[in-house]
Amino acid sequence: MQTLVISQPHLVQGAERPPLKVVAFGDSLVYGFGDPIGGGWVERLRRSWMNPESPGPVLYNLGIRGDCVKQVSRRLTHEFRLRGELRNQVPDLIILSVGVNDSTRLARPNGKNFTPFEEFQAELVNLLECAKRLCPVLFIGMVPVDEAKMPFLNYFYFNHTDQYRYKEATRLACEQHQVPYLDIFSRWLSHGDEWYRARLSEDGLHPNTLGYETLLDEVIMWPALQNHLVCSV
Repeated sequence: MQTLVISQPHLVQGAERPPLKVVAFGDSLVYGFGDPIGGGWVERLRRSWMNPESPGPVLYNLGIRGDCVKQVSRRLTHEFRLRGELRNQVPDLIILSVGVNDSTRLARPNGKNFTPFEEFQAELVNLLECAKRLCPVLFIGMVPVDEAKMPFLNYFYFNHTDQYRYKEATRLACEQHQVPYLDIFSRWLSHGDEWYRARLSEDGLHPNTLGYETLLDEVIMWPALQNHLVCSV
């Protein structure tokens, strides 16, 4: 695992510039459920930036299990403005990761999607536009589920067909709004079934410890994130 560390703060009129402040909004993929050792990729990254000898950005985990795009959008502005740390300050970067819960089918394999597709598209545009008004934005895509393990909690039927449809809508919306998008779904599937299933928990939905370690490596090596970190030095 490689970690990009910010080690030399700028000086602004003789004083140290406050560290870059990053907020990560989303669902259980941000929250880190499934990784009892490291707490997920966001928590692992947060810890790597907390060394007093080589401090990095300040990172707040604002993931909530089960959240859909609408829930993240509703809480975005309020929670964002509470993480400035200093008077009249706000965070410098928003990371979003949400959408898989919207895609699931309810009660049966051909049931209704939790969030109807057209409604998801509209809510996603609202989320991106709201986030971009606040500060620069990055988007981390969903991981593929293990369809053989469905239904989740005996009710939620996640599947690759719907995942692909919702992630493509997300990718295209990000492209239209000039928001960098990291397509984890396609990356993981490209390695084959055995590879990605080894990175999922027994529930077939959440990454396990290895999965979050893999996610962290992919996120920190992502040029879109590195560019923000390098510019803060």
